[in-house]
Amino acid sequence: MKRLGLFLGFITFALTSVAQSAEQSALKLTLEQALEIALSESPTIKVADQEIEIRRFAKQETYAALYPRFDLTAQYQRVLAKQTMSMDFGGQTQTIKVGSDNSFNGGVTASMPVVNAQLWESLKLSVADIVLAVEKARSSQIDMIEQVSRAYFSVLLAKESLVVYQRVYDNAVENNKNIKMRYDVGSVSEFDFISSNVAVQSAVPNLIEAQNSVVLALWQLKALLGIDLKKNIDVVGSLMDYEAQMNYAYTIDQLDMSNNTTLKQLDIQENMLKSALKISKMANVPTLSINAAYLYTALGNDGKFFQAKAWNPYSYAGVQLNIPIFAGGQRRAAIKQASLNLSNLQLQRENAERQLQVAVVQSLNNMQTSVKKFSAAAATVSQAKRGYDIAVKRYEVGRGTLVDIDNSQLQLTQAELGRNSAVYNFLVSKIALDKILGNHEVKSSHDYVEKFEQQYERKYGEQEKENN
Repeated sequence: MKRLGLFLGFITFALTSVAQSAEQSALKLTLEQALEIALSESPTIKVADQEIEIRRFAKQETYAALYPRFDLTAQYQRVLAKQTMSMDFGGQTQTIKVGSDNSFNGGVTASMPVVNAQLWESLKLSVADIVLAVEKARSSQIDMIEQVSRAYFSVLLAKESLVVYQRVYDNAVENNKNIKMRYDVGSVSEFDFISSNVAVQSAVPNLIEAQNSVVLALWQLKALLGIDLKKNIDVVGSLMDYEAQMNYAYTIDQLDMSNNTTLKQLDIQENMLKSALKISKMANVPTLSINAAYLYTALGNDGKFFQAKAWNPYSYAGVQLNIPIFAGGQRRAAIKQASLNLSNLQLQRENAERQLQVAVVQSLNNMQTSVKKFSAAAATVSQAKRGYDIAVKRYEVGRGTLVDIDNSQLQLTQAELGRNSAVYNFLVSKIALDKILGNHEVKSSHDYVEKFEQQYERKYGEQEKENN
């Protein structure tokens, strides 16, 4: 028995020392600091920001088609077999070979679109593409906020559970000491002494598991934050710090999903498909462009090709009009395809909105359930603690048993764990609800984003007014 007591004492001392040492050297983070680190260091967020840059340069590429285009061109040909011509001279046919061994053509060409309806509509599409990339970046940030918040609260829950199991172990050790003293003087039975030893041993696995849960939860948080897994970190506060949030009553009538990132992305994609449909229809519209060139040509046989008199300049300027007439049904098929894509997306949005409404109701129900469980558990904790103290006193005066102490300890443990779980479940459900509603405040590091969003709203807002 003495060896067992020494062994258990050593385990407790070792675990406590390691935990205290790690806690003292750990980087302590608040929830706000954890979110700030995640949003600045996460590769997912960086990739989303780079996607905005890619779309911005794609827009510049589209706009470049509106400007004049200048090209330097050069062409050289070596004639391997000259063209033969047959001519009739006085009833006799004579053949002659025409052409030169070498020919060169080079100079500057220029072109510029004047009327191109497809090109003009594609500019609107490129603006919407940037706004979609921005919204996807916001979605990535919202997802990261949810994941980090959930991981942060998981650490708090694990630490609260550790406190509960540490208290269970401390109570078991304290009771074991008191019973051993009474057993040594013969005032309690050997059965009670053995039972108290078993209670201490039974508390150790739960304590070790709770400590491992804290370590694992911290590792998961570090992985999300992009922090070196070898670095010690810790979180600030406790679950009870968020108890005040549970007093707010949420109703479905007060909730607005207009800021939901999934629906906003689908709305942007719908506008893009409408533009794509217009682009397909405008393939039937004539196009007009101007072009000009200043070129040099040179013809000559070997030895004469590089003479100055062999080079002759010429230039031209003109207007080109293209009127689409028939392309084998290609344009009609493209219009049908664009119309079906738009119809499919509208059905997807309708289904997505229904699914999100179900998720909102589920989150609200979970939050309400958690509030009720917390109220019941909070009231039970104080009573269970009082019951445990009474059971210990009754045993000390010989009017109770160890079974009463164990039962009251179990009730207290379940009440404390239930209270902590209720707060945790409420916070997790609230995080899920905020994600659905798009309530997380996120900002892009790009200065041009706001300008493009305003341009997008202006163009598509006018389009919606026309449609209405």
